[in-house]
Amino acid sequence: MKTDVHKINENMSWRDITLGCMVFASGTSREFSTGEWRVDTPVFHEDKCKQCLLCVPVCPDSSIPVKDEKRLDFDYDHCKGCGICAKACPFDAISMKRGEK
Repeated sequence: MKTDVHKINENMSWRDITLGCMVFASGTSREFSTGEWRVDTPVFHEDKCKQCLLCVPVCPDSSIPVKDEKRLDFDYDHCKGCGICAKACPFDAISMKRGEK
């Protein structure tokens, strides 16, 4: 028995929600602030950024918003702090704060 993802809340038992590793609806990550799992935090240094956008496609959580072809600051509600973006940036415009949300 699956539960509508929009009805999941902190008062539910694990028995009341869907099984793990199963996808029953798309686009559900917008409904949850998964960034609270983060241990390390990326920091955007706008003054060093050349707007090459190389960081955007490597982000597994789509946590780097782009508006009018310009990269904006991180969406920390969904960023997991993996650091892939910092490794992809050739201009050191992203650094990682270790152990900080």
